[in-house]
Amino acid sequence: MLKEFKDFAVRGNVVDMAVGIIIGAAFTTIINTLVNEVVMPPIGLLLGGVDFSNFYLLLKEGSKAAPYESLAAAKSAGAVTLSYGILVNACISFFIVTFVMFLSVKGINRLKAKEAAAPDPSVRECPFCCSQIPVKAKRCPMCTSELK
Repeated sequence: MLKEFKDFAVRGNVVDMAVGIIIGAAFTTIINTLVNEVVMPPIGLLLGGVDFSNFYLLLKEGSKAAPYESLAAAKSAGAVTLSYGILVNACISFFIVTFVMFLSVKGINRLKAKEAAAPDPSVRECPFCCSQIPVKAKRCPMCTSELK
């Protein structure tokens, strides 16, 4: 059983998955910092500093009578609340993080495409049959044409 576990744990797929999860966690930190420190401040200015986290529906008053100054005050008084503002903030944050992730992946894919589009310097195209041949070839192996 120990041997089976060792074989499972060091198999390529498990190690690759572990590395992917670790890199994903590090990338999540970068994206969250980008969203919270770069994207959200201008959005907050545009919205006039509106914070939805204090929006709630009072279901039952607590030991202190309503109205409450904030959601935290209502919770500390023992009130039962439906905190829909936190859900609104979470949804907005989700869409912003998702959009930033989309732009990041799109940028990375664009860089990969440029990298992949670079021609291979070790091959050239035969002017007669358009096949790929080594740069040093004197004759095309496909059409047997003499090359200059």
